[in-house]
Amino acid sequence: MQRLLKLFHKEFSSVGEAALLLAFATVASNLLALLRDRLLASRFGAGTELDIYYAAFRVPDIIYTISLFFVASTAIIPLFLDKRTESEESGAAFIQTVFFAFFILMSLLGAFMYVMLPYIMPYLVPGFSAEAQSKTVDLSRILLVSPLLLGLSNLVSSILQSFRKFFAYAASFVFYNVGIIIGILFLVPRFGLVGLAWGVIGGALLHVGIQIPSFLRLGYIPRFIPPRAALLWNVMRRSFPRTIGLAASQTTLSAVTILASWAGVGSIAVFQLAFNLQSIPLAVIGLSYSVAAFPTMAEMIIKKERGIFFDHLVSAARHIIFWTLPITVLFVVLRAHIVRVVLGAGEFGWSDTRLTAACLALFAVSITAQSLSALFVRSFYAIGNTRVPVFITIASAVFTIALAGFFMAVLTDAENIRRIFSALLRVEDIENILVLALPLAYSLGACANALVLGLSLGWVEGEFHPRRFSSSLLEVGTASMLLGFVSYGVLQATDSLFDFNRFWGVFLHGSLAGLAGI
Repeated sequence: MQRLLKLFHKEFSSVGEAALLLAFATVASNLLALLRDRLLASRFGAGTELDIYYAAFRVPDIIYTISLFFVASTAIIPLFLDKRTESEESGAAFIQTVFFAFFILMSLLGAFMYVMLPYIMPYLVPGFSAEAQSKTVDLSRILLVSPLLLGLSNLVSSILQSFRKFFAYAASFVFYNVGIIIGILFLVPRFGLVGLAWGVIGGALLHVGIQIPSFLRLGYIPRFIPPRAALLWNVMRRSFPRTIGLAASQTTLSAVTILASWAGVGSIAVFQLAFNLQSIPLAVIGLSYSVAAFPTMAEMIIKKERGIFFDHLVSAARHIIFWTLPITVLFVVLRAHIVRVVLGAGEFGWSDTRLTAACLALFAVSITAQSLSALFVRSFYAIGNTRVPVFITIASAVFTIALAGFFMAVLTDAENIRRIFSALLRVEDIENILVLALPLAYSLGACANALVLGLSLGWVEGEFHPRRFSSSLLEVGTASMLLGFVSYGVLQATDSLFDFNRFWGVFLHGSLAGLAGI
């Protein structure tokens, strides 16, 4: 126990060590997330109730994005480090200002949206029935508490990351999913979807609560005092572009929700479950490296050591490519096995599995691109260039939404293309495949976003160019293709050896093929 407590207060000076810690914590968190999704899928299946649950997050998620005007780590960390170089008092004043402004804004915005939700929801889920829209409003009102708690957690974690204290921040992801699982197991049987929403609130409380002791140990105790206008303006000016960029991403997901509500019952659930699965390698690898590298990169810029900064950037990009490309290929080849093992229980049937697996394959194409984008965006913000990534992200969001609408129209009207597309993804006998247009558009938009971000980083900052890691991309890409061919060959050769009606048959078949490829 004593050693565990020391980890909460340990300073991780090495980027690799911090990234490893975050990766392990994210693996643990995502294992719990897999259990969470399995429990949800087995209880509700890909149907109306799960559609309502996921749709209820749209407005709270948008509010959380707005909160990043004050608590975005990409703005808080560099500004806080800069203030601390002046004096401890300046650092403390900075925290007080941000805390006060954040709390007031979130309280007022949450109260306003509580009243407005019944008027907004019909536009967010136009394909829902009136009863389903009403239930979505009820859940969303409960979930309005989560932006306040998660925003506060983000503020606390930014300060902890500034001191390179990553352990409590890493543990917060684990406890968030623990809270949701408790809600599924103990509150849903009694209260239904409302109990599930309160489980999310419990997870958010644990998310911030686990970090509070480490934060208080630093000596920074937030108090409700009038904010300093100059400090607040500096935070908002630095956070504004990043928040607009994230708002563009939320707008994309909101547009996807609108389209999915028209695509048929269960479409939102299928999209979100596949999105959650592809987010695991993104979180374990892409976000771990980018989060761990950001404080060091920001410090290098403050010290005007740009050469070291770009060395860190290239090194992190190579590591991301090394890990994510093979995972991408495995996700494509083993998509049905992954979905069946993780979600295939209870009310989640074979048709749900195949449709979710097809979505997962389309999402997987962009795992490397999404991971690199997370790193490139943080690199721009460490440098202090906030405009370029925002413009690119907004353009990518518009591109993705336009593609989603176009692909849905094509799958609706062009019978030949629909037949070829469904055959490639092996969903020929499933009628409702319009939802597949959404992950396809999302992945293409993510790839375009990463490409333009990387090229722009080279154009704007002459010391960096994607050529510095292009050899890694070629080598790892070639090895990943070999991995895919071997895994697929083993799948076909051993197909008759396993019982696919049982969990262990599916699990062992997929594991054998994956290990052979690796």
